[in-house]
Amino acid sequence: MLVTETFLHDWTGDTAAPLVLVRNTVKSDWVDEFHHLNMAHYLTICDQANWAFWNWINAPVQTIEARQGHEYAIVENHVTYTGELAEGDAFSIETQLLDVDAKRLVLFHRVMDADGNLSATNEVKFLGFNLNTRRAENWQPQVIDRLAQVLAAHAMLERPVQAGQGITLQKRSST
Repeated sequence: MLVTETFLHDWTGDTAAPLVLVRNTVKSDWVDEFHHLNMAHYLTICDQANWAFWNWINAPVQTIEARQGHEYAIVENHVTYTGELAEGDAFSIETQLLDVDAKRLVLFHRVMDADGNLSATNEVKFLGFNLNTRRAENWQPQVIDRLAQVLAAHAMLERPVQAGQGITLQKRSST
């Protein structure tokens, strides 16, 4: 397994609304010719939030080997770009659980700059996936219990206006 930043957090039962499981800085190899975070690397940093959430929801079982193949697959992503991050800029990612069922979930990430300004959003759909059988599967019992706790805590949050949007040429509401 490739060793990367893993963003491991213990499960304490504290389901902050929203969650902030990732704080990082823009790496030099993520920057493009325009001297800001390349569009593809917004997905890189949002994937850090996916892994941080997944490891947190499974804690203390926080490795692929320990989870014995009970993982997830990303089946859909949608990114909006609203600000700019440059090399070395600090950022954090706020994560909100929007929906969950027996084998799917939808997360919404807000990439925030060091001043608390929105730089990007990422809506992502997960599918429970078994790496051994290479098939979709229901969430493991601990995961579904914890997802229900997080969903209840996040129910008080306003649904992001960017959630559920497709690509359009029409002007969108900025609220």
